[in-house]
Amino acid sequence: MVGSIKRFAGHLGAPLAIAAGAVLLRLISGVGFVNDDTLYALTWGGQLARGETPAYGVPSSSTPHPLVELLGVVLAVLGPHAVAEITLALGFLALSACGWVIYRLGAQWFGRGAGVLAGLIFLTRVPVLSYGVRAYVDLPYLLLVLAAVLVESRRRRAGAPVLVLALAGLLRPEAWVFSGLYWLYMIDWLPSSVRARIGAQQAGAVAHVRTRRELIELTLLAAAAPLAWILSDLAITGQPLWSLTHTQHDTETFHRYTGIADVPKYIPQRFREILAAPVLLGAALGGVLSLLWLRQRALLGAVAGVVAVLVFAAFASVGLPIDTRYAFLSAAILCVFCGAGVFGWKDMPHGDPRRRWWMAGSAIVVLVLLATAPKQYRTLNTEFTKLAREQSAEDSMLALVHSRAINLRCGPVGVPGYAPVPLLALYLRTSPWNVVSAEVRPIVHGTYVDPASKKVEDDYGLYLHEPHPAAKVPPGFAEAHANNSWVVFEHCAAVT
Repeated sequence: MVGSIKRFAGHLGAPLAIAAGAVLLRLISGVGFVNDDTLYALTWGGQLARGETPAYGVPSSSTPHPLVELLGVVLAVLGPHAVAEITLALGFLALSACGWVIYRLGAQWFGRGAGVLAGLIFLTRVPVLSYGVRAYVDLPYLLLVLAAVLVESRRRRAGAPVLVLALAGLLRPEAWVFSGLYWLYMIDWLPSSVRARIGAQQAGAVAHVRTRRELIELTLLAAAAPLAWILSDLAITGQPLWSLTHTQHDTETFHRYTGIADVPKYIPQRFREILAAPVLLGAALGGVLSLLWLRQRALLGAVAGVVAVLVFAAFASVGLPIDTRYAFLSAAILCVFCGAGVFGWKDMPHGDPRRRWWMAGSAIVVLVLLATAPKQYRTLNTEFTKLAREQSAEDSMLALVHSRAINLRCGPVGVPGYAPVPLLALYLRTSPWNVVSAEVRPIVHGTYVDPASKKVEDDYGLYLHEPHPAAKVPPGFAEAHANNSWVVFEHCAAVT
């Protein structure tokens, strides 16, 4: 009986720790709201729940994320506020769970000290927290991919459980490549030298001829995400590769860095933005020394990290943006190797003279990390303050929605820039086509929402284009409502 209770408590340990971490992160950050990309997916899910075709073609809309759209379908019955709040809660849980999985990976490869430090480093990086508290899909995606790596770390050639990557592939297409490579590995199509480097032989895994049923199951799992995404695009737009071409178009429109020529400069820059020099120093130390002296422990992480970078570069080469958040997977693995840089020496024999050299290097890394901690804290505080201003402006806009000051009674809702489009579409339970940015065209009747000051305009990040357009209240509109952040104008004359 006592043993059963202990096992039950052990199973609850991870979920409770993740839940507690999510609450703590919410309290520490003091901010949390759903970003535009996720709002679009939830809005499209709401349209599907109402029997409408999702409005993918709205100018400057996000790339579709089928798994989040499915969440929007499931939650639509609860109302827009519940949809947003549940999504935000799931976002914080995903952020916390990423920290926990990184800890488990570090502990699995290099000991608990390395795991604790790796998780702590990751959860204190400014870009990670900035995207995490805004419920970007990149954190749930990262969680699913890291969970697959953890499963494979614990049981080599685990097979189907690792292909949870299929779910990750409904959030970001990079997971399609990871699934495909793992499928090749599982059916023994990769060269034996590559399989050995990944670690199947050292783990004692015995190759065997897989049954026809096993091959079919593995193939279906590996192909599920790309097939589902392509069929979804085909059904909604008539174009099977719509998501790809739409993202490429937006990348070009907004002059984002992309292409193979930008890879050598901007991918390393993204790592510096996320981790900064002290963590990269620790990761370099841990990576080099662990591969030299603890190779069997380090191989899987090294392979995963290299593959993550190569896939990042490959997607950039076909016209997708080199965004900071797309580097989170590689950065997470570098955090683990930074943990190895500080604590990896503990796995060396006590009499080994190399241990002392490693300890000396780890001491330098610790000193540099501690010396830069105050700057990291100040940067985090600045970022949270900025996000709190954005959330305040958003809350003020939603207050006008809840009071029905912003409505569709007179026609479409006009806004000066793109940012409010998915938010208002979700809360008004309407198509994003009915929320019109002045950057696209002016409305001639309906409701127009204008910032009350230049400060609100800047705090909310209202515009996507540079330079900002000189958006004006459309002619014939009269002020009807206002609060500290927004002024609402109406013109119903054209309504019959």
